[in-house]
Amino acid sequence: MIRDISIAVQHGTPEWPGDTPFSCKWTWSMAKGASVNVSAFSCSPHVGTHADAPLHVHDGWPGVHELPLEPFVGRARIVDVSTLPETIELVHLEALGPLAGVERLLLKTGRTIATGRFPERWPALSERCARDLLGLGLRLLGVDAPSVDERESKTLAVHRMLFSGNACVLENLDLRRVTPGDYELLAAPLKLMGLDAAPVRAVLRALPASRG
Repeated sequence: MIRDISIAVQHGTPEWPGDTPFSCKWTWSMAKGASVNVSAFSCSPHVGTHADAPLHVHDGWPGVHELPLEPFVGRARIVDVSTLPETIELVHLEALGPLAGVERLLLKTGRTIATGRFPERWPALSERCARDLLGLGLRLLGVDAPSVDERESKTLAVHRMLFSGNACVLENLDLRRVTPGDYELLAAPLKLMGLDAAPVRAVLRALPASRG
C-alpha cells in the first residue's frame, strides 16, 4: 500500500507568515469555448510539502536542481517526538530507539499545517543533535512542522549544520495517520533550476520484505 504524506496545495494552504501564498487561475477554459483546460498557479516553493536547498540559507550554495536524489528515496524511520522537549537532543531520540545507521529520519511533531493553521511553535533538534545524527549516518531529515529549525530562529543553525554535512531537508510532511516505524520513502523534489526549494510529492510504502 502507498501512503501519501504530502500536504494538499490549494487556496488556503498556510504559507510561512509573510511568504507568497498559493493562487491559481485558468489560462484557457473549455467552459468558455477553449479546446482544453489549462491552469496557471503561483506560490512560494515552500508552500506545502517541499525540499529545501542549501541556497535557502547561504548565497552561493547549491540550488534545488543540484540536490542528489538518493537521500530522498529509500528506507526511512518515523519517530514520534510530539511529547519530547521543544529542544531535542540525541539522548531524547535514542530513548525512543537506536538511530545508528538510520539515513532518513522523519520527525512527527504533531505541529503541522495539515490542520489548516500555521503552528505557533514546534519541537526542533538542537544544532548539536543535528551534528550527532550526521555522525551516525543521517542523509535526510524530514519534519511535519514548517521548518527543521525553531520558528523564531534567525540563524537557521539546524539547516546549516545538515547542509554542511551533505544531508537534505524535507518540511511540511503530513504524518498524522502514520504509525512510527520503518518504511520506504519516495520524495524526490522537482528539478527547478536555481531555486532555494522545490515541491515534493512524498509517499511511504511498506518495506519490500514486508509486502504481500
